[in-house]
Amino acid sequence: MPYITQLTTFAALGTGVIGAGWIARALAHGLDVIAWDPAPNAEEALRIRIANAWPALEKQGLASGASPKNLYFASTVEECVRDADFIQESAPERLDLKRSLHLWISTSARPEAIIASSTSGLLPSEFYSDAAHPDRCVVGHPFNPVYLLPLVEVVGGERTAPDAIEAAIQIYTALGMRPLHVRKEVPGFIADRLLEALWREALHLVNDGIATTGEIDDAIRFGAGLRWSFMGTFLTYTLAGGPAGMRHFMQQFGPALKLPWTYLEAPELTDTLVDRVVEGTAVQQGSRSLPELERYRDDCLLAVMQAIQATKRQHGFALTE
Repeated sequence: MPYITQLTTFAALGTGVIGAGWIARALAHGLDVIAWDPAPNAEEALRIRIANAWPALEKQGLASGASPKNLYFASTVEECVRDADFIQESAPERLDLKRSLHLWISTSARPEAIIASSTSGLLPSEFYSDAAHPDRCVVGHPFNPVYLLPLVEVVGGERTAPDAIEAAIQIYTALGMRPLHVRKEVPGFIADRLLEALWREALHLVNDGIATTGEIDDAIRFGAGLRWSFMGTFLTYTLAGGPAGMRHFMQQFGPALKLPWTYLEAPELTDTLVDRVVEGTAVQQGSRSLPELERYRDDCLLAVMQAIQATKRQHGFALTE
């Protein structure tokens, strides 16, 4: 079945922080948005959130015709989804709730409309188990604030059609996002598994009296966090390996994985794992030499730090905060 990829109407179910972020992004791209949420005063709270996000979206640049006036609030699920070109659900993380909600959504929506869930870790095969036309059902997991951060993890279930994955990727790309296809259903997907590992270690450091919450945040925002914003983990460590790159880094620092630096158990550094990492970072590096990547890193760091300082001044923060 050909799925809809050219959108006019975006349906959003759930209007909390994540749902409102989706709505703001869709409105900024010139779409009509129909929203639904059973919570008391949900429409009023949503419009306040959109108004708060709109100045940032104006700075980023709006599509022709983009306006908060293109937001409509539906009184039922059926009204919300029946004419929608694309549907994004952002309900609470409860399997029973999502399963019943997606039965309701999928039987009311057009069969060619992609249905996506913002779940941060539930598996699509489980909560789409009773859905009508499950071939078009995916996970589209975003990151807060959804209206600015581009990453969205796209995950299919056991009965999701490959064409539906491609359609969802096209849709999210048109909304200015960076889709990441998660090829296997795994709890937490990719990004949240990484964030959860860091979060658990941070809680251990606070619990053990080793550091305060502010000290831990400073360790990230003045160190690795600056590099992560443009280079990620693997390329950062490639440069840390010196002229020999990633293979030397893993040989030099691999033994530290056996030390009790964290509460997490590291995998064995088999030849297969080392080769996968080295080959993967070689693809990321491409034709650029390590000195070229170092100059790129340095210029990005300067740009990020200067932008942060300028924004601190704009909002009245001390430069040392």
